[in-house]
This record gives sequence, structure tokens and C-alpha cells, in this order.
Amino acid sequence: MTTRRNFVRTAALGAAGVAFTAKSYGRIIGANDRIRVGIVGYSDRFRQSLLPSFTSLKGELNFEFTALSDLWSMRREDADKFFKAQGINLRLARNNDELYSGKDTDAVIISTADFQHALHCAEAVNAGRDAYVEKPFAETMADARVARAAVEKTGKIVQIGSQRRSAPNYIAANEYINSGKFGKIVMVEMTWNVNQPGRWRRPGVVPMLKEADTDWTRYQMNRAKAAFDPRKYLEFRLFWPYSSGIPGQWMAHQIDTVHWFTGIAHPKSVAANGGIYLWKDGRSNFDTMTAVMEYVDPAKPDAAFQVVYSSRFTNSAGGTKEYYYSNGGMLNLDTNKITPEGGLTEREAKAMNMKANLLEPFELPGMKIETNANTGGDPMTTAHMRNWMECVRDRKKPHADVVAGYNHAIACIMCTAALRTGEKASFDEKTQEVLAGGKVFQY
Repeated sequence: MTTRRNFVRTAALGAAGVAFTAKSYGRIIGANDRIRVGIVGYSDRFRQSLLPSFTSLKGELNFEFTALSDLWSMRREDADKFFKAQGINLRLARNNDELYSGKDTDAVIISTADFQHALHCAEAVNAGRDAYVEKPFAETMADARVARAAVEKTGKIVQIGSQRRSAPNYIAANEYINSGKFGKIVMVEMTWNVNQPGRWRRPGVVPMLKEADTDWTRYQMNRAKAAFDPRKYLEFRLFWPYSSGIPGQWMAHQIDTVHWFTGIAHPKSVAANGGIYLWKDGRSNFDTMTAVMEYVDPAKPDAAFQVVYSSRFTNSAGGTKEYYYSNGGMLNLDTNKITPEGGLTEREAKAMNMKANLLEPFELPGMKIETNANTGGDPMTTAHMRNWMECVRDRKKPHADVVAGYNHAIACIMCTAALRTGEKASFDEKTQEVLAGGKVFQY
């Protein structure tokens, strides 16, 4: 008997011209099927932002949580209590092998430690699941290549957590720049300054983590084996090579817009400097840094420009800024305004027998950028989650696909390489390796 669901699945297979196994056939999602989602990592980011965004959309889009994987027993217990209070009984898995051994998930949301994202993404798609993967996509090129290859081979829907790509003000900025109205980009300035001593610290939670209650060996994945350290488990953003810190956490968001707006995949070169100037708390990642990046369009070598990126954890003056400059003015993604500020004036132009080149003032649609740790399902993240969920259904490319993640990883790894070696970083297109001082950068 041919049911409507079977007809839809058969038609999809025939149209794609792909041979499927019985196992993969069973995972084809019908238009009206409820999509079952697993949680990989019951992290702060998941609880505070991804969970409320997903929850606000799941009824409308017919999604549900069905399972959860976390290495730490306390987090599994906390998740169990939380979801049962909502009337949801999750299958709890001690690790991802256990999670994917079940048949109760079609997709997963991955919000684990920074260095785990890429390999957890590869695990998910190789297990036949679509995935929403928090940024940074990867902290090493080896991990980035593995994950990108897995996504491209499997054809699974993967959204990287670069939520600016789903925000109306950034979408409008991209359209404006690519319309030609803005003119040639000559400079980009970006900052992300916070003064929160507790940022990325978990002093109240660290004492609770005991080695017997987790799987420290599995946690480390492909990093060099080290003695158990609850800080490197829970405060991983402070410690290389579990995280690059500022590049992977902050810069990954902002530099992605440069790649998006310009179509240039990554910097040509990066020089950077920084240090631990204030927070002498045992961390190995810098609390202050500045990077200078040169971008060159391979198709248009004269379309070069510079990006200056700075961040400090010692004073929050300046906040979060993203300024794009042309010779006609500036695009300010803090105020969401395009203005003639700094553009070529009539007086200066006349002296050189030129014409003034001032932009017409223009206001982009607004959307608040949340920079606090607990964003609470902010509109930007919710819009991004919606895009992923819709793409899981219609099998269209999401706003921040694996290539976008791969490219921001290149930029962040180049920055990390320059910071940690003191050498200028570049990228070898042939080998797909980041070089520092002409040598392959390795952690």
C-alpha cells in the first residue's frame, strides 16, 4: 500500500537520483513529520540561549527534544529534572556513541567546548543527523578539514552559530554593500570590549566537578592527553588548546560579516599582539589583543582593504563596534546607520579637481545585539534557529553553512597563530594550512 508519506519519500529519492540504504531511507523526513532533536552538551550557552530560542519555535515548526548527551553526570541529572518538569522525558546518553546508537533523533544541537565543535559536527553528520553547531567552527585546520569534508560528503543540513547572518540589519547591510552604493571598502574596524571578571569563569561550579563523574579522556578528544583539570573542562575558554579565547569567541562572529559582505574567504595575512595584562588567574588565553588583517580579492587584486580587530577584558569602554569605511562615508552596525561621515567633501575634492563623494544617509532595520553571557533567546539567535529548523524541513542551504564556518575558522586560526608565535600568519591555499612565519601552525 502506498501511503502519502511513502509517496513523498519515494518521490524525493527519485528526484535526487541517489541510492539509499534501508537505514538512511528510514530517516528521510516527511513534510508533516515531527523532527526529533538531540542535545549534544547541556552547556550554559545551550540553556541560556539556544534552548529558549528552540522552545519558542518548536510548536510552530513541529520539532521536539528527544535525547541528550553529556559527559558529566550532574548535567545529565540537571537536564533530566528540568525537562521532566516540562513534561518531556529525554533519553540520557553518557556520550555521543550512546546518543547516535538510538533511532530517536533526526538532528542535533551541538554546544560543547570550542575545540570539540568540528569533530562533534563530523560525528553527527556521519551518523546521519543534521546539526546546529555553535561557533567557533574549529580551532585547528585539521579539525576544520575533517568536519567540512564530512558535511559535504553526507549532504546534511548544518547551520553554524554565526547568527548575524539571520539578522535583518546585517542582511540589509550586505545587500547595500553589494548593490555598489557604498563604494569600495577601504577599512573595517571591529571591537568587542567587556569588563566582567566572571566572564568565562565558573568558580561556583568548578569544585563540583569530580573526575569520577565524567569522562576526561573522551572530553580531550584529539588534544594532547593531560591530567584532569576541572577548570579546563568548565572554563575551557581561558585555556589553549581547548579554546583560542577571544578569536574563537568574539572575533568569529564579527569577522564572518567581512567574508559575507565581500565574498572574500579569508585574510591574506594577519599580524597580532596581545597578552594577559590584568587577569592573572591561571589562564593561558590573552585578556587583551589587537589584530591587523589584510584582505585581498583574488579576482580583483586592487580590491584590498584592512581590518583592525581589538578586544579587551580589562575595560568595556567602546563596547561592541563594527564600522565599515568607504571613501564616501561609513556603515555603522552599532547604530545601524549609513552616513557620509569621513567621506570625500566638496572642499577636499575641488582642490584635486575631483567631485565630492558623500553617501546619502540611510538607516538599516534595527536588531539588538546581545553581548551578555545570558542572552535569553535573543531575537538574532531565534531568527538563526528558525532558519536552521526551516532548512532541516525544506533541505535548502542555511544562512551560515559549513563553508561560512570553515572560512571564519581560517581567520580565527590565523589570528591565534600570529598571537601565539609573534609571527605574521598567512594561508596556504594548496595545503589548506595556516602558516606562521612560513611554518605550519600547530598547537
